[in-house]
Amino acid sequence: MATVTASTPRALPTGLLKHRAVHKLLLIALAAAVLVPLANAQWASGSWPAALTVDLTKPLSSASDWIIDNRDSHPLFLYFFGYVSNAVVISVHAVYVVLLGAGWAGVTALGALVAWRVAGVRLALGTTAAFLACGLLGMWVPTMQTLALMVVAVLASVVVGVLLGLAAGLSGRMDRILRPVLDTMQVMPAYAYLLPVVLVFGMGVPAAVLATVVYAAPPMARLTALGLQGADKEVLEAVESLGTTARQRLLTARIPLARKELLLGLNQTIMMALSMAVIASVIGAAGLGDRVYQALASVDVGAALAAGIPIVLLAVVLDRVTGAAGDGTEAQGRAGWAYALAGTVVVAVAGRLLGRLDWPDAWTLNIAEPVNRAVDWMTNHLYSGVPVVGGTADWAGHFTTWVLDPVRNGLQGLPWWSVLLIVATLAWLIGTWRTALTAVLAMAAIGVLGVWTPALDTLSQVLAAVAVTLVLGFATAVAAARSDRVERLLRPVLDVFQTMPQFVYLIPVVALFGVGRAPAAAAAVVYALPAVVRITTQGLRQVDPAAMESSHSLGATSWQQLRQVQLPLARPALLLAVNQGVVLVLAVVVIGGLVGGGALGYDTVFGLAQGDLATGLVAGAAIVCLGLMLDRVTQPTERRTGKGA
Repeated sequence: MATVTASTPRALPTGLLKHRAVHKLLLIALAAAVLVPLANAQWASGSWPAALTVDLTKPLSSASDWIIDNRDSHPLFLYFFGYVSNAVVISVHAVYVVLLGAGWAGVTALGALVAWRVAGVRLALGTTAAFLACGLLGMWVPTMQTLALMVVAVLASVVVGVLLGLAAGLSGRMDRILRPVLDTMQVMPAYAYLLPVVLVFGMGVPAAVLATVVYAAPPMARLTALGLQGADKEVLEAVESLGTTARQRLLTARIPLARKELLLGLNQTIMMALSMAVIASVIGAAGLGDRVYQALASVDVGAALAAGIPIVLLAVVLDRVTGAAGDGTEAQGRAGWAYALAGTVVVAVAGRLLGRLDWPDAWTLNIAEPVNRAVDWMTNHLYSGVPVVGGTADWAGHFTTWVLDPVRNGLQGLPWWSVLLIVATLAWLIGTWRTALTAVLAMAAIGVLGVWTPALDTLSQVLAAVAVTLVLGFATAVAAARSDRVERLLRPVLDVFQTMPQFVYLIPVVALFGVGRAPAAAAAVVYALPAVVRITTQGLRQVDPAAMESSHSLGATSWQQLRQVQLPLARPALLLAVNQGVVLVLAVVVIGGLVGGGALGYDTVFGLAQGDLATGLVAGAAIVCLGLMLDRVTQPTERRTGKGA
């Protein structure tokens, strides 16, 4: 026994030294021992050194002035951007006229019959109820305005996304080139690129459509590329053996094999386009988004909710219809589309002959007053003075004092080089040296842009909100994964959370929690929670049933099965949930800036409001860099065969 005990201390370090993570830590420690004293001697510790910053104010201001001065005379604007703008306006107007010409009965019939053709009677009834609810809330005309805008924006997003996806899916080199471009399009806050779009196209529909395309095209591009790259090799070889050309193989094999991914891309593009409805209203887009924005400007939560509900209903209906199309479920045969078209024409013509094109004013329901009374009651009874648990204002204060302030002060108190060292360590441990280099360069770019301190403030809010999101999300997902009933009950709630514009629930959040960083974190949690719950639930449910049966036969309890079987086997899904939680929380940073979140979110909003291109774009670029760094730190990267990490 003594011999074994004596040999253990010598064997333990030997075993540890063989571990790859230990090798990485030792190399990082060696690099830090050499580089940190040099950096400290040259630039000192503390915040990011001013000598390493670049001021972009002058070139960006010059670019803004040039656009303003030449917008009405330069050939680029007259013969390119001008034609693009006119084409968008004409397209949106044409769709809107068609919708109004069909009348409320014709549009409702079209939606119901398409849903019936794709997925059956049940979804057709739900679609009918959704369109009728839009009319009952007094939002029929704004709904048609939003629908016309979304039709054009989604079609443009799909065209752009498919073209980019084809380029990336058919060429590995183009895939590598386009990946950072798509990352930037998806992570860059919409407010940051609204200002350049407005400078070029002015306020109105063209700017709103093009801003929506920038935000909604990346999912279509990514999923198109994924579908083309994942096509069955044997099928492609068989088609090629028949002497087909590359174009014929693309049209007859690759694209049909990628049908499911293409329809999923369409689904995600529609969801993201609808999520831009309110933000697009800031730059002159009419419709439901404008109603929400105007209602919240006057702090009328009821009116905002009345306009927000149709956005949710449209999103849910389109999600279900495109999802059913992706599953390949069809309720009728080939004649179904002919029946659907004929039925729509009959209903539309009947409505026109009866003079019932517009939704009757008598068939509207006013929900604004009862909703506002409910909000007032919540504010009066829950804000403060609640026995034992305290009010929501107390919770916000405690969260700020005990969580947000310590995390922010801790990050801002670290020497700048130590932040880079921590980022490099985390990114390398979870990925490769390329991952670590990308994360460090992204973090260093924030310092070079001159926004190091506000970026760390934003990072503290993101980390705190992600922690709350993961705790609530994992707990909820475990309950949903173990009970079909719980999952069915949660699905409509998660749908509402995910599709309701953040502006709608921002006012109740502020009414309950006040203005500051705590309500900004609460809004981020509400937005990110559905994705975390869904991804985690799916991961836990897809665990191999044989492994579960085996553990059960060995006498494992439910808790032991969860801890020792489900969670380890669902690790990839859990890591993806963490990654998506981080990305989605970061996406609400700008919205949080409107309610006292400050930092980069406020700078982005301020830049748009004041027409300050430098402030808005620099803050937006810093948020992109922050998102890139967090993505690399939270998403594992597999090592390629034959190449060390």
